[in-house]
Amino acid sequence: MVTLNPRIRLHSLDRRAWLRIAAAGVVAGAVRTAGAKEDGSKSPADRGRPTRFQIACMTLPYARFPLQRALGGIQGAGYRYVAWGTTHQEAGGEAPILAADAPPGRAKELGRRCRDMGLEPLMMFSEVYPEATDGEDVLKARILQAEAGGVPQVLTFGHTRGGNRRLWVERFRRLGPIARDHGVTIVVKQHGGETGTGAACAEIVREVADPGVRVNYDAGNVMDYLDVDPIPDLRACAGEVRSFCIKDHRNFPKDQDCGPGFGEIDHYKLLSLVAFTGRDLPLCCENISAPLIRPPSDPEGVDALARRAREFLEVVIQGLQA
Repeated sequence: MVTLNPRIRLHSLDRRAWLRIAAAGVVAGAVRTAGAKEDGSKSPADRGRPTRFQIACMTLPYARFPLQRALGGIQGAGYRYVAWGTTHQEAGGEAPILAADAPPGRAKELGRRCRDMGLEPLMMFSEVYPEATDGEDVLKARILQAEAGGVPQVLTFGHTRGGNRRLWVERFRRLGPIARDHGVTIVVKQHGGETGTGAACAEIVREVADPGVRVNYDAGNVMDYLDVDPIPDLRACAGEVRSFCIKDHRNFPKDQDCGPGFGEIDHYKLLSLVAFTGRDLPLCCENISAPLIRPPSDPEGVDALARRAREFLEVVIQGLQA
């Protein structure tokens, strides 16, 4: 910044001298803008195209209620996207949304059902560990279901006791081309154990080296299972991330997962690392609960939490990409 000598009176400067001083100030400001900021973030001139964040709500928070009520609540809470959970309480008791052995036509019907309500499905659970005895067969079946239902991502994760990295790599190398052939991506998220960090999942994905297998990031799990700060961990794997399972976490006053913005994870810092990828990036709200408070006994209470999670993420994204 150019500072005028206080002894020099403004009226004593001729026009050319004043223009030289003003120009110097503009150049100095431009240099500061073009360079990296003090916090290490990039300036607007150095950013890529904005990420097209797709904020979805999983049906999982509505597991105690029928699937139809879950879809209606998610749509009513202002979402355009949905992620399929695992089970729901129906008239006859607990029932799977889509069993692993269900024909692809069942997934096609469910996809149409969602779209008729204005909800685009983005992700479904595989409900199998990659190292399980039937893991490869179940993942193949889920890929076919996802294709039929128009669901672009199938989510899987390892056992909390650890995984078999060599077996994961072998199976994912076979599954990657199959997934791509059917227009699907397998995404692997953190779940404690040897694959409890994004960095660990990214190492496996890079060894597989197939675009059909990528990373899903779950900051809440990283903090919960391993007490690892998710911000530097995401920085180590951001290039491989193709979606998020959104959940926050608190260590105080009680160790528990919660909805985004209710916990200790800074979502501005978290999402800033992927805010300018130029890609579509699903943000699937898996946990929307409020800390220390008992879960709502009625679906309307879940609706309110779902709406709050969406609005919070929208404000964060708007700020980051402004």
